Amino acid sequence: MMSSTEDWLPYIAYLLPLLLVLYLTSRRRARKHDENAVIHYESIEAGLTAPPSLHPVIDPSRCVGCEACVHACPEYPQHTVLGVIRGKANLVSPSDCIGHGACKTVCPVDAIRLVFGTSERGVDIPALTPNFETNVPGIFVAGELGGMGLIRNAVEQGRQAIENIAAAAEPKRRTRGTHDVVIIGAGPAGFSATLAAHELKLDYVTLEQDLLGGTVAHFPRGKLVMTGPADLAIIGRMDFREVDKESLMKFWKRAEGESGIRINYQERVDAIDVDGDAFVVTSTRQKYRTRSVLLALGRRGTPRQLGVPGEELPKVVYRLLDPQQYAGKNVLVVGGGDSALEAALAVSEAPKTKVTVSYRADAFSRAKLRNRELIKRANSDGKIELKLQSNVVEISRSHVVLEGPLLNGTSRDGPSRNGKQHATKLPNDDVIVCAGGVLPTDFLRRVGIHIETKYGTE
Repeated sequence: MMSSTEDWLPYIAYLLPLLLVLYLTSRRRARKHDENAVIHYESIEAGLTAPPSLHPVIDPSRCVGCEACVHACPEYPQHTVLGVIRGKANLVSPSDCIGHGACKTVCPVDAIRLVFGTSERGVDIPALTPNFETNVPGIFVAGELGGMGLIRNAVEQGRQAIENIAAAAEPKRRTRGTHDVVIIGAGPAGFSATLAAHELKLDYVTLEQDLLGGTVAHFPRGKLVMTGPADLAIIGRMDFREVDKESLMKFWKRAEGESGIRINYQERVDAIDVDGDAFVVTSTRQKYRTRSVLLALGRRGTPRQLGVPGEELPKVVYRLLDPQQYAGKNVLVVGGGDSALEAALAVSEAPKTKVTVSYRADAFSRAKLRNRELIKRANSDGKIELKLQSNVVEISRSHVVLEGPLLNGTSRDGPSRNGKQHATKLPNDDVIVCAGGVLPTDFLRRVGIHIETKYGTE
């Protein structure tokens, strides 16, 4: 007969490896939690606490720390947007959140809600019904203007908005000379809406003041566009998650040609007026009478100008199209957001190009961590010169003048003393202004659309 110790030996043989696995797992999780805490602290220190769009708020009383939200985020593992700290999920890198919303979907305990803005920084959003209609009956909003910056979400909203418009239009008799819908914008939402309107045989007009793709068309060459599977009318499944700008634009242009849709390019909308039971949309070319309007505008709106002498010169542009055109030139990039840093990085790859970045703040607090790291490395390598805490005060054909507390270069007014501003004259061939855009809020209010300022609310 075996002793009691001998009876336990088989169990101990199984138990010890299990305890070892539990110990190692616990250590690994603790180490990961410490890393998440560091990322969170660095975000706070850098002032990167304001998410750019829709973002999650986690209820710690419900969260069980299962990490499902962490792994569901489409930015993971490239960026740690969500992370578990001391057993609870946190938005550790708010500026990297792209508003996908997958975290809320996968949470098993309903501990996540999606909101716009924060208690300190509000976001202006048109008030919409669940079918994307504004407070003005017949005027709908889809995509980025409604707070949905993610391409997949914008594509889905554009298609769904047109389906709602078609359903409302079905019982009504068509009036000669009156369109079913005028779609304003041909970005992701407007393009998707146009495909849907064409498939449903609506009498539609699509107006785009610039190019197919809207804001996406002006991303720097090679920029990765995070997206996800979405359904396009006529074309079918747009089945990719991570794609560069060129591939996405090629896909859209092919879809435009194959589908037979009609888009009026280089036609800007100036006004929308009520005319009885319809609307009159006035563009730079003509007037359109329509029963409904779908606003698929970007939030960028009109590019924000600097308001300085010389800004009207042809060498000043507000978006980057081809970095190679700046080869061998002195280029100034103005701005501190992702678009500015990405433009500077792209131009710096052109041969024999000298790139300077001017930004009014002392740090790139609005840019994503990856872009900040790349710009810091480029600065250390001598490929990009940074002029922080500086403002452009003059632009001429041969140079620019920056003003700040202490800047390197040829001084116009001498060195700064007692914190006074110091002007610096730099040789310059081209200026790229990436200072954001003026939101079309005034335009929306003139139309009668109610705008809500969201301070961390749904």
